[in-house]
Amino acid sequence: MAKSRETVGASEEREMSFLEHLEELRWHIIRSMIAIFVFAIAAFVFRNFIFTNIIFAPSRIEFFTYQMLCRLSDLTGSDVLCIQELPFIIQSRQMTGQFTMAITVSAVLGLVVSFPYVFWEFWSFISPGLYSKERKLSRGAVFFVSLLFTMGILFGYYIVSPLSINFLSNFRLDESVANEFDIISYVNTITMLILACGILFQLPIVVLFLTKAGIATPELMKQYRRHSIVVILVLSAILTPPDPMSQILIALPLVLLYQVSIYISKVVIRRQKEQEIKDELELRQSRSEPDD
Repeated sequence: MAKSRETVGASEEREMSFLEHLEELRWHIIRSMIAIFVFAIAAFVFRNFIFTNIIFAPSRIEFFTYQMLCRLSDLTGSDVLCIQELPFIIQSRQMTGQFTMAITVSAVLGLVVSFPYVFWEFWSFISPGLYSKERKLSRGAVFFVSLLFTMGILFGYYIVSPLSINFLSNFRLDESVANEFDIISYVNTITMLILACGILFQLPIVVLFLTKAGIATPELMKQYRRHSIVVILVLSAILTPPDPMSQILIALPLVLLYQVSIYISKVVIRRQKEQEIKDELELRQSRSEPDD
């Protein structure tokens, strides 16, 4: 009977530990949602400034990227890269279109701005469950994930989005068809491209964890490097106007990230082998020591 009580007590203790674990996760989620909500409210309050100077900025010739491309064209002596016209207008065809986009953009900006804090909340929940060695290897994860996400967002906003807008606005089936983009379509396209780049720039972090899990190896990534470059070039050709320079501007950072991922995989594999050798030497040493 005593044994059965002990068993019941142990199971209740494990159940309480599990519930406490869920309670802790709940508070991490609540704090993350509060951070997103606070920044979303701030974005909604300053929506006029945000839409004028951020969201609609890539739809105007005065945008930074277009000006830099024109300067680059002047240096090369060719006007191929200089974008001089964006033949489209943005309009709202639905009664709730502008209000819906104000809410959508506020929510997306709230997520983007609070992303480092949100990731830190979830990482602080996950990291205590890791082994000490794993925590050491994952040191700085919040910083590097946030840095790569920010770089991806900026890359998507200043490179992918304006080049895509230029291509889509100048693509016509016939001169009689005018491009009049709905605000919902415009905002959704911009949001999708920017967030996709932010996620895509997490490739080195993904490779890091896949290598630790034994799924990815430097040899495997080198074997499929040519295939990956072809895929990157195809994506660049789809997202950019049909000229080689624009494709290079898109493809180069992605190829560089792939090379960095191979290097990261090499470092992880090397450290794992060094740790295995160290553990084996310690095990042999402990076996060779005489018992007291």
